[in-house]
Amino acid sequence: MSTFIAKKDEVERNWVLVDAKDKVLGRLAADVASILRGKTKPAYTPHIDVGDFVVIINADKVRLTGRKLEQKKYYSHSGYTGGLRERTARQLMEKRPEEIIKHAVKGMLPKNSLGRSMFKKLKVYTGENHPHEAQQPQAINL
Repeated sequence: MSTFIAKKDEVERNWVLVDAKDKVLGRLAADVASILRGKTKPAYTPHIDVGDFVVIINADKVRLTGRKLEQKKYYSHSGYTGGLRERTARQLMEKRPEEIIKHAVKGMLPKNSLGRSMFKKLKVYTGENHPHEAQQPQAINL
């Protein structure tokens, strides 16, 4: 008996639709990262990208527990001296709510080229509409 190892050419990718309305950010991100990695499939192989595409809608309606809206900070740097930007979760939710979900999911993926290729399969949208109707994503409840 030998261990099954998935081949990159034989991987079948599905499209999954996730509604983020009233979901807690961290739990949602953990479940989405698991789908992107392929851990929900029986043919999971750690060193090969076997995950599915994930479309998240209603990113602006995701929940943060406690006082995270005021206390959680997101940092970015322009590369220039004094170019550090600091934003609270509330400020980011008002301007670009999809970035909060992307940031959370990216932190739960591997920090290498495999993780970057998995992250490209994540599509996040603020409203109910998305341009991936032709792929016929399967709606799942997390």
